[in-house]
Amino acid sequence: MTFTSDESRDLAHSEELEEQMEEVISPGNARWYAVQVASGCEKRVKLSLEQRIETLDVANRILQIEIPQTPILKHQKDGKHKELSEKVFPGYVLIRMIMDDESWQVVKNTPNVINFVGAEQKRRYGRGRGHVKPMPLGTSEVERIFKQAEEQMPIVKIDMAVGDKILVLSGPFKDFEGEVIEVSPERSKLKALLSIFGRDTPVELEFNQVQKQS
Repeated sequence: MTFTSDESRDLAHSEELEEQMEEVISPGNARWYAVQVASGCEKRVKLSLEQRIETLDVANRILQIEIPQTPILKHQKDGKHKELSEKVFPGYVLIRMIMDDESWQVVKNTPNVINFVGAEQKRRYGRGRGHVKPMPLGTSEVERIFKQAEEQMPIVKIDMAVGDKILVLSGPFKDFEGEVIEVSPERSKLKALLSIFGRDTPVELEFNQVQKQS
């Protein structure tokens, strides 16, 4: 097939535009963005957005959705620890995407999404809040977040705080009652004031040695 000079120019121009578009939506141009979501809806937003990506055919622009989590050990009443995971940033989801009007709309209109984290652009006229311009996260910041989540050693979580009343279950102070004055999750220990010989004495105890009094 032969083309006239005008047709050749149009074809070349069309191919050039296609190449430019391919370059624009190249995965190498994707950036990480933080999106604020309704409290406790992080997983729900992730699932909804994954479905919308497929339905709306934007998988080439919204590439990855993550909820960074760290391992924790939940202290139980029987003294054992149950391994769970805890969100690094509750109320936020991280998305690697190529930002344009369409991809922005897909994310912004996902149920339970509040807004992108970014810089608020003031309204030129009238009152009310302006538009939030999404700001990508820095490369070093993203690397630090995921590295922290991957390398974090499990932290023991216990449902106790300063001022709580406790009962000692084992050890030399078994059956003593006291009040928590310090909690050290990283060491899996706490300090409590126990009445020993009629005097309040600070004693360090393991989490699995005590039980919170109702």
